[in-house]
Amino acid sequence: MKLVILDRDGVINYDSDQFIKSPQEWNPIPGSLEAIASLTQAGFRVVVASNQSGVGRGLFDMATLNAIHAKMHKLVAQAGGRIDAVFFCPHAADSSCACRKPNPGLFQEIGQRLHVDLRGVPAIGDALRDAQAALAVGAKAMLVKTGKGLRTIEGGGLPEYVPVFEDLREAANVIISETD
Repeated sequence: MKLVILDRDGVINYDSDQFIKSPQEWNPIPGSLEAIASLTQAGFRVVVASNQSGVGRGLFDMATLNAIHAKMHKLVAQAGGRIDAVFFCPHAADSSCACRKPNPGLFQEIGQRLHVDLRGVPAIGDALRDAQAALAVGAKAMLVKTGKGLRTIEGGGLPEYVPVFEDLREAANVIISETD
């Protein structure tokens, strides 16, 4: 199975320091929907792994999160792509859960649910914690400059072997070209 794991906020859609709290606030980054469509059409299963601490903080409820994801799925489908599953951590940042990135729990759950070894699976994020969670399970961490990407690069700590791309479209094109 060809699989790609994507962070949501800052990779697929614009991020906000005030959180994405409604479907109206969820807006795709130019080219991201087409990038997912390209991955889908190249035979990849696309899954999302996302921290959603706004639920745990009480900023929005599960019905709202489901509505946000419904909008994302609809727009991806309209672009010719598909997101096979969304895995998320609803816990607040101060919780000690195993699923909140940089912990690898979301990635471990993806591997278990899909019955796949995540070693070498591309995992695209915009923050150091995305890379750390991916690397903890042997996935191939990749960083995009969108969202928190530039701050992540400037902040240091990102292993130099983690490739950096302008955006999801560029990362997807590289992933697809490497499998041809």
